[in-house]
Parts: sequence; C-alpha cells; structure tokens
Amino acid sequence: RNPFQEETAMKEMLEKARNCTGEISNLSTDKKNKALKYMAQTLRDNKDLILKNNETDLINAKDKISEVMLDRLRLNETRIESMAKGIEEVIELKDPVNEVLNEYHKENGLLIKKVRVPFGVIAIIYESRPNVTSDVAALCLKSGNVSILRSGKEAFNTSNTIVKLLKEALVKADINPDAINLVQDTTRQSATNLMTANGYVDLLIPRGGKGLIENCVKNATVPVIETGQGICHIYVEKTADFDMALKIIENAKCSRPSVCNAAEVLLIDEDIIDSFIPLLINKLSDKVECRFDEASNKVAHLKPASDTDFDTEFLDYIMAVKTVKNVKEAVNHINRHSTKHSESIITSDEYSKQYFTSHIDSAAVYVNASTRFTDGGEFGLGCEIGISTGKLHARGPMGLNELCTYKYIIEGEGQIR
Repeated sequence: RNPFQEETAMKEMLEKARNCTGEISNLSTDKKNKALKYMAQTLRDNKDLILKNNETDLINAKDKISEVMLDRLRLNETRIESMAKGIEEVIELKDPVNEVLNEYHKENGLLIKKVRVPFGVIAIIYESRPNVTSDVAALCLKSGNVSILRSGKEAFNTSNTIVKLLKEALVKADINPDAINLVQDTTRQSATNLMTANGYVDLLIPRGGKGLIENCVKNATVPVIETGQGICHIYVEKTADFDMALKIIENAKCSRPSVCNAAEVLLIDEDIIDSFIPLLINKLSDKVECRFDEASNKVAHLKPASDTDFDTEFLDYIMAVKTVKNVKEAVNHINRHSTKHSESIITSDEYSKQYFTSHIDSAAVYVNASTRFTDGGEFGLGCEIGISTGKLHARGPMGLNELCTYKYIIEGEGQIR
C-alpha cells in the first residue's frame, strides 16, 4: 500500500467529479433514463461476472463477519434482478431537477421562483451491502448528481465490478463516466478524506453500523445526513389481536434481521403478559433469542435482559423484551431509547393509536404493521439512498427529491432596490 499514491488517486477522482457536475446537473430526462435503462440491462447481462466477484468477497469475509452480515453481502440471481428492477423503477419516477416548488410575483414586478436543483457531488460511505452501489448510482444520476461511493472492504470486489459495468453503461449513453465513482482505497484514511473533502463533496451520507455513523457525524467537515442505525420497537398494546401481533413480530424480527428496519425491542402491556408471552415463546423460540426484563421474565423464565440490551442494534436473531404499564410508558421508553428510525404499535384501541402516532418522535410510525416497510421501494420512491434518522433536510427513506436542494431564480425588468 502506497498512501501517497492512494491520496493522489482520491484527489484526482474528486477533481473529475467536481468538474463534471455542471454537465450531469443539466442532462435531459430522456438521456438520464436512457442511461438508467442501459445500467439495468448491463447488470442482467453480466450477472455471472458479478456473482463470481461476490463469491470472492464471501470467501474473504468468512469467519470475519457474522452469518447475518454475510447474508447482507451475498448476491444471487434474484437479488441482481431486484437491483436491475430498482434502477428501472427510477426511470418511471418524475425527474425532480428544475421542478418549480413555488413562484410568486412581488408588487415591484419581480417574479421569484423556488426551483429544485441537484446538490452536486454526493459521497456515500457504506459497508457490506453491494446492492447499495447500484441504488445510489441510479438515484444520483436521475437527480442530476455525481456520486462517489466508498464501499466497505468486505464488498469491494463486488462493488468494483458493478461500478465498472455502470460506467460502461454511461459511456454507451454518451454520458461522462466520471458521474459514478468508486474509491479504490478501503482503509479508514479514505473515509476520513471524504469526510473532510470541503469544496469537493457537497453532501456525505453514511450507510452502516453505529460506529461508522458516529464517526462521520463527529469528524466530518462536509454536510452529513445521518442514516441507518435502527433500534426499532414494536409495542403490543393490551387490546391487540394476538395472531396479528405474532405475525408482525415474526416478520419484523426474522425476515431479514441484518437490516436497519428490523425490530430489536418488543414492549408488551403488563395486562397481557401472562397470556401473550407463552404464545411469543412458542412462535419464536426456535428462531430468536428473546431477552426478557425482570417483569416479563417472571412469565418467560428464560434469558434475562441486561440494561444495555434496550440500547443495542443487534442486527441478529436477538430481541429484547420489556413490560410496560400502558401506551404512555411505552412511548416514554421508545423516545428515550430509540434511534428515531421506525416504531410500531399493535392495537385495536383508537386512543392508544392516536397517542402513539402523535407522541412518538421517529421517522416512521406504524399502526398494526411491520417496521420492515420502512424502505424507499416500499414507499414508492424506487430504490433508496438511505433512511434519514435526523430532522434536517430529509427524514425517513430518501429518494430523488431528497437528493436535491433548491435555489431561487428571480426575474426582473430593471428593478433596483
């Protein structure tokens, strides 16, 4: 490894990215959609090559990351097809660039327009999910942005292959291939370089675990949108339909435990623990390690929860379980311990529903549904660039509109102030 060469390569990449922002921000919708069509097809046409490199990554990562994280890394033909379809869904979405958000005439004759425009260069630091590579590239292109991707080392071979193919698709569509970039250095230094690339990076989006996100928020000198970390809760209120609740809990925890919208904490109304917990154990005991607080464990008699379990994003087949007195106590617990991602109440009581939805301070609040729906595709945004857990600029699943800012265009006829 030659740090000097890697830093020089990073600077060259940033320069090229910055230099093509004007071109990319002014591409016609038809030209962008044509490129997206080529991008989707090249993934399908080269699925064997992608899978070959993905297998290399899986072999290299074996025994270094958990089985559920290996599942995040793993691609197959179905997942590649899903990536291609995600790009095609972006084609169908309305182009946000130059959309007039508001316009009005002043008494002095000035016409003031608020217009949606791209950020410019968007950098994404992500870990072992190679599908993020194509999702981000597609969304950034359609929204008129240049993308700089920095993949985790576990997924580098897969991501590098995907980016090379997507660049070929851009060339075929007569678009500058510098619109999509992958950082070749996977050391921490390259992440730090992106975090401090003032004048080159207009927006940084970290997608990964707690450590990555906290590192970016703490050390970045470029604008950051905090995404991803999900300590998601499900609260089973005393009037809940038990069959519905069990079905939702199983889906939210077990369908894909390694993703940020998987449920990590289960709250149960104290009035139903004697009847509900045995059903919960019967439903999940062969799949999930439930860790019970003192009150719930008087019924369960299984593994006790530690204090830290209620502040942990397990990303595994583990769930912390707690007893609460009522909806107000459930809301108080969630607002203290949540990462502001997704929370769900299972209830048939209108007051509990209204109290929960109006008092929970998270990006997505569900009633009688799984937290697993917090996803750009499920929300009709096509693929997504991440789930924002903050409140500034964007919140929840981020699609095309969230990858744009706005500017004012003022037209006059010689007015002076």
